[in-house]
Amino acid sequence: MTAPTPTTAILLCNLGTPDAPTAPALRRYLAEFLSDRRVVEIPRIAWWPLLHGIILRTRPAKSAAKYQTIWTKEGSPLLLWTTKQASMLRGWLGQAGHLVPVLPAMRYGQPAIQQQLQTLAHQGIQHILVLALYPQYSSTTVASVFDDVTAWAGRQRTLPELRFVNSYHDHPGYIAALAQSVRRHWQREGSKAEKLIMSFHGIPERNVRLGDPYRTQCEETTELLAAALQLAPGQYQLTFQSRFGRAAWLQPYTEPTLIALAKSGTRSVDVICPGFTADCLETLQEINQEVREAFLHAGGEQFRYIPCLNDDNAWITALSHIAQQHLSGWPAQANGGHVGD
Repeated sequence: MTAPTPTTAILLCNLGTPDAPTAPALRRYLAEFLSDRRVVEIPRIAWWPLLHGIILRTRPAKSAAKYQTIWTKEGSPLLLWTTKQASMLRGWLGQAGHLVPVLPAMRYGQPAIQQQLQTLAHQGIQHILVLALYPQYSSTTVASVFDDVTAWAGRQRTLPELRFVNSYHDHPGYIAALAQSVRRHWQREGSKAEKLIMSFHGIPERNVRLGDPYRTQCEETTELLAAALQLAPGQYQLTFQSRFGRAAWLQPYTEPTLIALAKSGTRSVDVICPGFTADCLETLQEINQEVREAFLHAGGEQFRYIPCLNDDNAWITALSHIAQQHLSGWPAQANGGHVGD
């Protein structure tokens, strides 16, 4: 008997990564990233001279040096983890009886979202679930992925059915996977630190004033995780990292907060980044190198970083549950049935 041909697929999307930790590769990557109108909402007449006249002339070399500190023999950590998550998700769904190809894709860099969509179209896929690896919704991330998908769709004569996952910041499986990763960390270390810092990627405050729900969803994730870990209010804190430019971003900022804690007598911290589902530059270099150094230099004694969920079994199980919820009713079973039957 011939194997059934899948007609439903998942596009598993992440932010992106340069092709190499070099200045030319970073210049290409940053040019694409910082040209996204969802990321930088400054009018082009003001932003273009700054981007091409200053930023893309000075920042690539500095960013390349940072990437070099986390780059592996296999390449970019973000791409490696995202690719592995895609492979594991396909396996998890297969065990549940669902014949669903899962392709990794990057909003910036390779493999590009539109390239992967074209691959699925050539394979005869008729139903595509776009699942972005951002638990908390923001126009700067999730909406940007949607923009790229619809830009591809706008050039197609025949379209597949498309579904988008908006967010899963409060999904029980996601929260449980985070809590389990923290408990394992405490068990390995033999104790809790004085405070658990939950650091999320920041966005400009203006975005929130205009209606972006990101801050609220970060706060909800924080409270759900704290409740799952049975932490009292003084035992944890929400912060925001990765500020760019001079505009006000969501506060409190991660590094100044850690410096203030160290100076006020806090000697040990556990730091987790719940908004990142795969380790990358922002977690491995910014948090576990720069912020670590700042905390210790200010008088802290123990800075303990908790890795992202990466290939954690509980996380992939949660991801498979999220996917199945959104695949419901589509033909995706090896026996010809539908998800949810």
